Amino acid sequence: MNDVSLAYQFLWNAQRQPDRVWLYLEPLADGPVNASHLLAALRRQWSNPCVKLTLSSTNAGLLMDLLAQTPPDLAQVEVAERLLSDQAIKQQVSRAQQRGLQLVWRGEPGTRPRPDHTHSFEQTLLSLSPEDALQNLRLLRAQSISGTPTRVSPDTFVSHKLLDGVANVGLLNYFLDQQGASALMGWPCEEVMFAYRQTSAQPAWHALQSLLALIEDDAAIEDVACAMSQEPLLVYRLLRFVNSAGLGLKGEITALRHALMMLGLVRVKSWLQAQLPQASRDLNLHPIATLTVMRARFMTELLDAGAASELQDELALCGLLSQIDLLMGEPLQVVLQALALAPRVSAALLNHSGPYWPYLDLAITLESGQAQATQAACLRHGLDAESVNLALLRTISTPCTSPAAARGFFRPPGPARQSHPHAHPGLH
Repeated sequence: MNDVSLAYQFLWNAQRQPDRVWLYLEPLADGPVNASHLLAALRRQWSNPCVKLTLSSTNAGLLMDLLAQTPPDLAQVEVAERLLSDQAIKQQVSRAQQRGLQLVWRGEPGTRPRPDHTHSFEQTLLSLSPEDALQNLRLLRAQSISGTPTRVSPDTFVSHKLLDGVANVGLLNYFLDQQGASALMGWPCEEVMFAYRQTSAQPAWHALQSLLALIEDDAAIEDVACAMSQEPLLVYRLLRFVNSAGLGLKGEITALRHALMMLGLVRVKSWLQAQLPQASRDLNLHPIATLTVMRARFMTELLDAGAASELQDELALCGLLSQIDLLMGEPLQVVLQALALAPRVSAALLNHSGPYWPYLDLAITLESGQAQATQAACLRHGLDAESVNLALLRTISTPCTSPAAARGFFRPPGPARQSHPHAHPGLH
């Protein structure tokens, strides 16, 4: 895993849950990648996944190896239309299909697969062009005027397809809820939050109910902390609440577990119940929370396995608060004023400095889907590719972690972890 750079994107289904992970792989050097070693590492980390995996590479040599060696029960492989002009790749596509490997076609925005290519591919990833978006916005507007929903027809161009480039909330609802799209790549977080520009988003109703059920079942504070960490907005609100002057608690409280211990679960239960009437049932907020949790989980996964629990919790909190300005609709500096944060957390969030910033910067970079940017970030912060890659794989293989499956806030699933010899020196 030390000869490739990785990045990822989630694809979101109609329930606004991760449907699959799109994993981008690019060689770090001009030499060949050890594809068998790479796939063996993927197999170890993807032993019991919650989501499907699709592998993507723009490097012709690595793509050829993935087509030849990827086990059909491990992952799909994306093939870009422009690479199908290479006869060697075209032949490898045919051989991969014959051995049962599922392939995904992907083209430039606005293009569709050629008729002679469609039989080779299990699925199609369509990238919307501006013209596609405009055409569908017109259909959506006509539907809103007439009041009659557009019926899904078998030949509609999005039906059962994977879509990329959907940056409008109306269109994402239209494609997922009415037109039968299988999943959307990426999530327009800022566009979703624009609907809340006059007010703050509220914690998810299902998250509140889950937490109340845990407390009713006499769960340990550790499990309650793990469950609450799946809803970043609740973490922020609880820390703001326990540090408020009106509550009268002594000293500053900087950690979620400490906050729960100081309040006690009986008081926490009352606090959660008070938020139920305003709780959100907007499913479009769920991907934003999930992506934020993924940042926090990756940051703790990248940390040395033997690091103190205080560092683990601070890193997790740093990731969980990294998009709180977006959720609250206010500048980050204003939002964080109400909290008592450890200096290392504040430095990373507000100044992009300090020992936690490399971890947060890598977490943000990885979710961009640009593997070359990951390589640049690793070089910038002195982190080795293998540690970053393995931490990423542990993170994305289980985006639907239960409260009992977290380390600190997030306990790693799968194979036992080893200490990272190249963890950031600022944390030692």
